Amino acid sequence: MTMKVLEVGILSRKAYIKRTIAIAKGEYQPQANESKIWFESLTAFEKILNENQALLNLILEKKPNSLNELARVSGHDSHSLSRILKTLAQYGIVTLEKHHNALKPVVNGERFRIECDLHSSFS
Repeated sequence: MTMKVLEVGILSRKAYIKRTIAIAKGEYQPQANESKIWFESLTAFEKILNENQALLNLILEKKPNSLNELARVSGHDSHSLSRILKTLAQYGIVTLEKHHNALKPVVNGERFRIECDLHSSFS
């Protein structure tokens, strides 16, 4: 079974803003193999992953059909769980899919590949 790999990029906030503006102006076209998930530092990425790795593993193992089901099996209260999952969704690590009348959490990848460009053209 092939594991989906998420590409993670490390780029300073200043460089990320420049990159985003260049994309919006049509001055830069992201390549297909470029990272879609960006963090300001390895420390920021590590914090998100360390705090949520057990939850991500639980979603992969139990495949809950709703946030309420995930709250029951994880022991998290639904409000904090919703906040955590929205943050992970903003980074593209999880997707919250409509499933009947509920949101179903889906982990978008089981592995991460990190790209850290010390000399970005946006620096």
